[in-house]
Amino acid sequence: MPILETIGLEKRFGGITAAHDLSLSVKKGARHALIGPNGAGKTTVINMLTGVLKPTAGSIILAGRDITALPPHQRVRLGMARTFQINQLFPDLTPLESIGQAISERLGTGAHWWRVIGGKSAIVDEIVDILERFRLVDNMHDRTAILPYGKQRLLEIALAFACRPQVLLLDEPAAGVPEAERYELLATIADLPQEVTVLLIEHDMDLVFSFADRISVLVNGGLLVDGLPEDVARDPRVKSVYLGEELDA
Repeated sequence: MPILETIGLEKRFGGITAAHDLSLSVKKGARHALIGPNGAGKTTVINMLTGVLKPTAGSIILAGRDITALPPHQRVRLGMARTFQINQLFPDLTPLESIGQAISERLGTGAHWWRVIGGKSAIVDEIVDILERFRLVDNMHDRTAILPYGKQRLLEIALAFACRPQVLLLDEPAAGVPEAERYELLATIADLPQEVTVLLIEHDMDLVFSFADRISVLVNGGLLVDGLPEDVARDPRVKSVYLGEELDA
């Protein structure tokens, strides 16, 4: 059974159809990339998956449960977390404080997160583990506003990870990250635990093909191709409609 699937998903904005008859299936533990040219509908799909947008038609199934009508916060509780193209961070908090607050929110004690952190060693251990996993230990006391942009992107993924998701949706995590900081970001994404299923939206084909074990290609809101990376790279429809020779493998 897939961990995440859509069945006949559609989204219309007046006379504009941003997604139509979209049926995706994401296996548990997969590293699944959703790619396509600008305007293909990728972010619209993510926004429907996470409850930011309500589908015009179709269904969204998470771990066998229909979540189509659920609000975003309930989807997070059921195990779906996401990042955004533009960072959604608290600039005056440190990584230590941000991660501590995220964990406490998950536990339902967000209003008193500093007391919870100080009183429970398991939470402290989890904070340290996340700081280490996302290479933020050396910056854990720095204000987020002064972190290098690559570190800010890592922190946003860390905050989503702190929700303990079954499915983690990464919306262009490498966007805007300087070349010198990209290796650390890509290596950290590659090291995410296998039990966390990842659905990645990304324009960077080096990241897509080094990370994904399955790729779905969207064009004009519909599914053009879905398959293994090597098959997608060789598909003439993908080459003619989307990326041309960049996808040669």
